[in-house]
Amino acid sequence: MLGKLARQQDPNVLVGFDQADDAGVYKLDSRTALVQTVDFFTPIVDDPYVFGQIAATNSLSDVYAMGGRPLTSLAMVCFPEKGDLAILERILAGGLSKMMEAKCTVIGGHSIRDDETKFGYSVTGVIDPERVLTNGGAKVGDRLLFTKALGTGVISTAIKKGVAKPSWIDASVASMTTLNKKAAEVITAFSVHALTDVTGFGLIGHARELALASKVSLELYANRIPLLDGALECVRAGYIPGGLKANREFAECTVEYEDGISDEIKTILFDPQTAGGLLISVAAEDAVELFQALNAAGVPAIEIGEVHERAKPMIHVRWS
Repeated sequence: MLGKLARQQDPNVLVGFDQADDAGVYKLDSRTALVQTVDFFTPIVDDPYVFGQIAATNSLSDVYAMGGRPLTSLAMVCFPEKGDLAILERILAGGLSKMMEAKCTVIGGHSIRDDETKFGYSVTGVIDPERVLTNGGAKVGDRLLFTKALGTGVISTAIKKGVAKPSWIDASVASMTTLNKKAAEVITAFSVHALTDVTGFGLIGHARELALASKVSLELYANRIPLLDGALECVRAGYIPGGLKANREFAECTVEYEDGISDEIKTILFDPQTAGGLLISVAAEDAVELFQALNAAGVPAIEIGEVHERAKPMIHVRWS
């Protein structure tokens, strides 16, 4: 729908809605640009405090994915008219805890009555306009590093069905409440060419956007892609969210698989993530050092692929 709208001619827009990137970037002067994003969704866990934390972590992620620093945020709340306000207080407290961890000041917000609870934030950050990391700069020969692990979508579906094991829930919640702050801080010291976070479109969906924007092809190593505890069990049991099915229907036409890769692995590559990890395209000569620096900072990064010249298929998935 956005593609049908008129383009505003503003030279200060460095990244706009027509570029399918993680956040918008608006130049204020030669040294400062704003990074702006917005995200909210319905509860995906039972604990209201944890839900608030997850919503905040997810909202902050797109600023980090541009290489920016979150500065201020506005809360967005949809809540039932007769809902228990103690629950809303816990949601807001959880979100605030993560905003404080990010040193991002909540300066207000807006609420409406709604039969279904929804919560999130609009986040504004700052960045050097000469150091904006988009999803369109990957270069042939780059290595692809990925932080965090896949599986929050299928595990959230299992949670809603009341069948998720405690260990699955714990691993998923830990991932969804971990800020990408440390990763973003480490990345700025290296020759990173492209950056995006893996969220609602799944790993393949966001890899596809990176490949399209960069005019390259990607090769992914299936056996290196980290998975959350319980992710494959959820796939085998059929706990498949609607978003995963939509992602696969839309993007699988760009993918070629090496023989022998199981359907469970193929499926999880399209799993929509909440507050997912960063997909980093970095110069080959810097890949090992960046990998070491991220892990030393407590960020579980792993190399999962490489960048090739543009060709068909756009994404090739091999086992190793």
